[in-house]
Amino acid sequence: MTLLGNIIWLIFGGFTAAFGTITAGIATCATIIGIPIGLEQISVGWSMAIPFGKEVKTQSDVSTLQTLLNIIWFVLFGWVLVLNHLLFGLLLTITIVGIPFAQQHWKLLKLSAFPFGKTLE
Repeated sequence: MTLLGNIIWLIFGGFTAAFGTITAGIATCATIIGIPIGLEQISVGWSMAIPFGKEVKTQSDVSTLQTLLNIIWFVLFGWVLVLNHLLFGLLLTITIVGIPFAQQHWKLLKLSAFPFGKTLE
């Protein structure tokens, strides 16, 4: 069932969302300072490509640097991704067929807001 969910997800917007995030991550890696944020963007992009069958895992010890990077991430990129997942999650919740896809948006919302110290496994 996760394979079918991931295929439908990719066809109806997952591919474009993942491609855009991965492309932005590669562009962010062009600067030396942006490499950690760019690598995290690429990681979030891969997570957006195939979210079914995975859960957000939080590291037990989050460093001060990760907290600082999460704040910078949210100010620069995260709020846009959060609004995107919030809007599509609410729209998909309206229909019964869309509820599994809305759940994926809620999962990705948590990951997209503050990704440093979190993984999707």
